[in-house]
Amino acid sequence: GTATVNGQPAKVGSVVKPGDKVSTGKGSSTVVVIGKDAFLLRENTSVTFEEKKAKPGALESVLIATGKVLSVFEKREGDGITIKASNATIGVRGTGCYIEIHEGRCYFCLCYGEVGIDGAGMAQTKVIKTTHHESPVWLDDRGGIMNVEKAGFVNHNDDELIMLENLTGREPPFVKMGLRGKY
Repeated sequence: GTATVNGQPAKVGSVVKPGDKVSTGKGSSTVVVIGKDAFLLRENTSVTFEEKKAKPGALESVLIATGKVLSVFEKREGDGITIKASNATIGVRGTGCYIEIHEGRCYFCLCYGEVGIDGAGMAQTKVIKTTHHESPVWLDDRGGIMNVEKAGFVNHNDDELIMLENLTGREPPFVKMGLRGKY
């Protein structure tokens, strides 16, 4: 398939760092590792990895403009990393998650870990904690207020999470719990 980094054709071994934009074409996918975080970008996906202004070289946020992304993040204290996905802002600190951008809404599965979700008109942050894909949701802000609605499990699997975590020298927590392969 095809992928670009900052508009230039990418190949195996291309360096991606905070501040870069990665895009995939039709029928394509790519894996990106930045420090101790890893990402599987599916076809027709565009992601910008934003750099911390106060700490050059460090990842501050991941802006998912289009597509589908499976991500694993190193455990962090303090600020963590923010995922910006169409209509939602998701604060992560050491999690695995899957996001699909759809017209008018976003699918989000917290595969394991804890996140805080913010969006338009929300009175307070919605906190989700999971150990193994228990709470996939639709994030929908039609009508001007972010709604977090239950969803089913779709389009990602445990083997992909294991592969991404292995690229960063880790193992997903669900493996030690004996839950591998359920998804």
